[in-house]
Amino acid sequence: MASASRQAPVIVITGTPGTGKSTHAQILADESPVPLKHINVGDWVKERGLYEEYDQEWQSYTVDEDRLLDELEPIVSEGGVILDWHTCEAFPERWADLVIVLRCDHTKLWERLEKRGYPLKKIKENNEAEIMQVVLDEARSSYPVEIVVELQSEGMEDLEANVARMVEWIKIWRKEHGGES
Repeated sequence: MASASRQAPVIVITGTPGTGKSTHAQILADESPVPLKHINVGDWVKERGLYEEYDQEWQSYTVDEDRLLDELEPIVSEGGVILDWHTCEAFPERWADLVIVLRCDHTKLWERLEKRGYPLKKIKENNEAEIMQVVLDEARSSYPVEIVVELQSEGMEDLEANVARMVEWIKIWRKEHGGES
């Protein structure tokens, strides 16, 4: 389980591409009652060359998970981090205090991915993953059930409600871990 000595939690925000992870993470970082560093793991991988190759067909990087985890470990161990990535099973269970899985109706997701210019094959794969709740199942099998929270992410109302809920969770976490409210 996550370290009790941290002054701020580690929150993993995950979900199928297009569910709003980065938007949620950035707004949460801005509105959090404690300082939180938002790490977009996909960008982190690209910026630091933490990949084995670029897959042209899928237009994505094959991540070197060992190197990624080695680079993130000292940052995460301090706490006060939001990890934003389309997968979560690579992160050790001890890292996470809260795992948010964002979900979106597959028709809305399809539209979002089309707007991003994803190739049809990638849109179909991500849509199937959302319908089959692949990321949710992965989170539930990788972390204690009590720290995994599924949230809908289909519009501004959901976004605002979700961030408000996470802010309240952080306040409770701080009280339970000897911090200020």
